[in-house]
Amino acid sequence: MNVSGVLLRARPERFPEVMSMLADIPGVAVHLTDQAQGRIVLTVEDGSGYSVEDSLLAVHLLDGISDAALVYQYSDEGLNESMEGQT
Repeated sequence: MNVSGVLLRARPERFPEVMSMLADIPGVAVHLTDQAQGRIVLTVEDGSGYSVEDSLLAVHLLDGISDAALVYQYSDEGLNESMEGQT
């Protein structure tokens, strides 16, 4: 599992269009919005056939986004291997 939290700033006049485009990006879930300020809080998770990295790049390249900040990232890949032999 790989999940990232992202804070976006969209141009307020482009906000509805940005929200529509976000809905088309695999793994993106919007959790909080403030249209007046152009703020969007979302998470991006990996899944079958796409990666968090690809989805984050697609978010960052959206027309209408003025700023994007990765504020949280978690991955449990390799966790089982690192835990082996510690019991």
